[in-house]
Amino acid sequence: MPVCEVCGNNYQDSFAVVMRGTHHVFDSFECAIHALAPHCAACDCRVIGHGVQHEERIYCSAQCARRAGVGGLVDHV
Repeated sequence: MPVCEVCGNNYQDSFAVVMRGTHHVFDSFECAIHALAPHCAACDCRVIGHGVQHEERIYCSAQCARRAGVGGLVDHV
């Protein structure tokens, strides 16, 4: 059985994720999010949904981007 790379749990229903060519194994979505989800450049929360991006920075929402001084972004609807 594969071992989760975050928590080390040896779980029969583990799953694999390939991100940018790198293979990862997790036992839960919680561990996958912890390892792979980007952080908002303004509030540091995990960006689990679509978020918005300006240049190389990712924000959880257009509101956070505006607070960081980035204009012209809108949330996906």
